[in-house]
Amino acid sequence: MHSTESERTFRPAAEKGHAAVLGVGTYRPRRIVTNEEICRTLDSSPEWILRRSGINTRCVAQSDETLVEMGAIAAGKALAEAGLAPTDIDQVLVATMSDIDEGRDLAAAVAARLGVPGGSAQVSAACSGFTVALALAASLITSGAARNCLVVGTERMTDIIDPTDRGTAFLFSDGAGAAVVGAVAEPGIGPVVWGTDPELADTITVRPEPEHDGRAILRMRGSAVFRWAVTHLPDVATAALERSGLGPGDVQAFVPHQANLRIIESVTDSIGFPGHVAVARDVVDQGNASAASIPLALDRMRTSGTLRTGDLALLIGFGAGLSYAATVIRVP
Repeated sequence: MHSTESERTFRPAAEKGHAAVLGVGTYRPRRIVTNEEICRTLDSSPEWILRRSGINTRCVAQSDETLVEMGAIAAGKALAEAGLAPTDIDQVLVATMSDIDEGRDLAAAVAARLGVPGGSAQVSAACSGFTVALALAASLITSGAARNCLVVGTERMTDIIDPTDRGTAFLFSDGAGAAVVGAVAEPGIGPVVWGTDPELADTITVRPEPEHDGRAILRMRGSAVFRWAVTHLPDVATAALERSGLGPGDVQAFVPHQANLRIIESVTDSIGFPGHVAVARDVVDQGNASAASIPLALDRMRTSGTLRTGDLALLIGFGAGLSYAATVIRVP
């Protein structure tokens, strides 16, 4: 071991204040698919789909609406709202569960498409991916490891579903959402409550299937996921509120992952939000866009006037794993 008087002392990264969402952007695919169209290949009825999921229509990407392109467009809008340039971003975090292109790094491709010179990483946490990435970005900011981060959720879920599967074909959709996270003087992102329930890992899987030419296909045991969500998510949401020093009546909005309207309504009722708290129901005409669903729903609430700058929103993502992540943010 060598030591000199001039040797410097190692210091960990210093706390650099607080993190907040500075801007949000989204991309919804042009094509809208109705329940009637779904039933052309699915042995079901539009009425059954609506009753089972609450979904009327869903957005489906066309060939030019790639994961990279949709993610980059959403991210560009978020950057514009935050008043930042791509060169101001130190880290890009891309959440997805539908990237089946093994020949490229999706996060690096989105960063390159935007012209971000900083680092990039992909977050594989399925439908909770956006909330997980948001918490990671906040940690990078508060630790001083980054000045600004870009969080992107981009999905082409229709690439990984079997159109004849009555458990999944009518649920999923495509799209992208993004948020810029940066350093601020006052707290804008609360503590995260996250975890997994590995005993239920096989309730949602994505695996290559020979009968689909080796293509990765999503399979889900919907009843098991429903039971887990309505049983466990109210406690997760309540814990996230409590860690932020809040109660159900202290937020202006509840923005859960848009998995299924029945889950959303059940969890909302169990938490006990008072009447003034708005609840995101973007799933009705967007469908389940996995890691993109929360930013898509949040942005719709903002652009519709339901939420205003400075309002507090409880976000909770959940999905394959089974994984979950919840936090409170101040709306940009």
